[in-house]
Amino acid sequence: MSAVHMRATQPDIAVEPEVLMHVVNRVAVITLNRPSALNALSHGMVRQLAALLEQCRHDDGIVALVLRGAGQKGFCAGGDVRSLYHLARQGRMDGQDGESGWLQFFVDEYRLDYALHQFPKPVVALMDGITMGGGMGLGQAARLRVVTERTKMAMPETRIGFLPDVGATRFLSVMSPELELYVGLTGVTLTGADALHCRLADVCVPAEWLASFEDRLQRMPHDSDLMQALRRVFEPPCNVVPHAPLVQAMPWVLRYFDRRSPVDRIVATLRESLERESAREPRQWLQATLDAMTTHSPTMLHVTREALLRGRQLSLAECFQMELGIVARVIQEGDFCEGVRAHLVDKDHRPGWAPATLPQVRPERVRHFLASPWRAEEHPLAGLAA
Repeated sequence: MSAVHMRATQPDIAVEPEVLMHVVNRVAVITLNRPSALNALSHGMVRQLAALLEQCRHDDGIVALVLRGAGQKGFCAGGDVRSLYHLARQGRMDGQDGESGWLQFFVDEYRLDYALHQFPKPVVALMDGITMGGGMGLGQAARLRVVTERTKMAMPETRIGFLPDVGATRFLSVMSPELELYVGLTGVTLTGADALHCRLADVCVPAEWLASFEDRLQRMPHDSDLMQALRRVFEPPCNVVPHAPLVQAMPWVLRYFDRRSPVDRIVATLRESLERESAREPRQWLQATLDAMTTHSPTMLHVTREALLRGRQLSLAECFQMELGIVARVIQEGDFCEGVRAHLVDKDHRPGWAPATLPQVRPERVRHFLASPWRAEEHPLAGLAA
């Protein structure tokens, strides 16, 4: 995905819109329509979604929203990170992050996510397939969060020198601190059943059941409890939820991701246990977890741990404000551009993190990333909770 999306100029070639909406029995069905990019959010899509949300808010003929992704592979793979990378690099070269730049993308995205969280009509999110990053920002704002056996859910941002954002410092706090730290620091991929276990989904259903949801929506009665009626549309009468692989790992998660343990200590205990452990399954988990904790951005592992723990004490609006401040630091001074270059642009998978190791990250650097770049009244999201 380039920073500039080429548009067809010939009048006889129709360009498919990136966001679609139609109404079925008073329910607006909004489709993220970039299947070739796993429905990753461009800035234009964020603005279109915000406009549609306001349209639905004021339309008395619409009683609920359904958010879904086009194609078979994913709900939404996140923000269009490559475009943000090119905007950030351009901003570094010309010394600005203006209206069309990366900062405005995040301001608009966070406002959209917050508006979804506060939306007065029920929102249903069909998180079938890949649901990561910005897709989680949309999906976790829904009142009915539907996953399937195809769901691959994650907040893998520390891998590219970023942090779990889009409200993650708030919505991941539905879990225990240990599970939140495990999910947020390692970026582990969760199945649909795992998401249910983590309280990041409300129902887990067969993907094939969702293929015909519009037929059931069309028959939904007008005179019944709306949330109950919506749940009957999206959950089959005899629903069998598959086994959650995460359940087996929970004793290890609770042992290693203690909220009192700094990141260095988590890594040290993982390494010590791996040297002593002989059983195959614990070794596999320890190795995968250690690999994540030693290859992701050292700075952002420290910053993310602190942000997740702080977010447990903050309101949703305060979490978005904190995240935006960290994002501004990370893109201007941190590992984001290098992480995206290594994993998504050049794909050499050898990021040159600065600092390079966890022990080299000084406490004052972590505090700097967590300190807002703006005075309270000048914060771009200052009026969020108004």
